[in-house]
Amino acid sequence: MLYLAHNYDKDFHLWYDPVKNPNEYSEILQWTFFAHGGVGPMQGQSNHFNRFAKEDIPYAKKRYLDETKRLYGVLEIRLKDRDWLAGPGRGKYTLADIKTFCWVRGYNFAGVESLDEWPNVKAWLERALNREAVKKGLEVGKA
Repeated sequence: MLYLAHNYDKDFHLWYDPVKNPNEYSEILQWTFFAHGGVGPMQGQSNHFNRFAKEDIPYAKKRYLDETKRLYGVLEIRLKDRDWLAGPGRGKYTLADIKTFCWVRGYNFAGVESLDEWPNVKAWLERALNREAVKKGLEVGKA
């Protein structure tokens, strides 16, 4: 995603200029890597142990589901009084949101019954899913 942004989003629609806006660029990196190193791997393990593992391992199921929920809690704190993960004020829809919401939208598959415990995360996910470009992107490959 960073490669694509650096090479094809010259107008900084989905990220910030690292030279002119280094703090905002740093926030994008931090939240992108939070998703890449936290939400993705932990929720992925929850998916595996709750859906695909040939052996039932209750410890693994609980451990990765609990960690996924903990990470949703971190997102909940960040999204208090914000619309998006990175940027000043209420934030701006960026690569960080794209990287993260793609995992969070599969919460039910990972064993999380509802996002009601994290209302800011729930509202953020709804905002992301209601973007026209996201709607179009999610239709790719369905025909």
